[in-house]
Amino acid sequence: MTDLDDTDRAFLRALAQDATQSAGALGRRFGLSQPAAWRRIRRLEEAGILTGRRVVVDREALGFGVTVFLGIKLATKGRVSLEDFERAATAIPEVQIVQHVLGLFDYRLRVVARDIADFERVLRRRIMTLPGVGQVEANVLLSEERRPGPV
Repeated sequence: MTDLDDTDRAFLRALAQDATQSAGALGRRFGLSQPAAWRRIRRLEEAGILTGRRVVVDREALGFGVTVFLGIKLATKGRVSLEDFERAATAIPEVQIVQHVLGLFDYRLRVVARDIADFERVLRRRIMTLPGVGQVEANVLLSEERRPGPV
């Protein structure tokens, strides 16, 4: 584990809010030269703390106004491999995230759709036909607050 100082944590918070910031901009913001800021970022990457830069896509702007979290319990774990289910689920374009979880359900999926009617179509034609699907529980996302996490 890498020891992080207050400046490292400040860099991580700043990059979590906007990963497009340059080393020069971060250096100016935190009182460091561009090369010193770049070395800090590089050290965080080499330590595996920074593993990439992501772009947040506004789903609503693209016409996907509904997000649904599905809890899925497989009916026949012995006859259908987890890999078969995961492979089939990740092949569905509307499925954004597939999580293998411990608890009441075996999987949790994040599904986007244009509207509720579109979600129903995805559920009936794609989700319910996945290998081994048994019980399904749906939770429609009403609002979401994004936080960068602990730093």
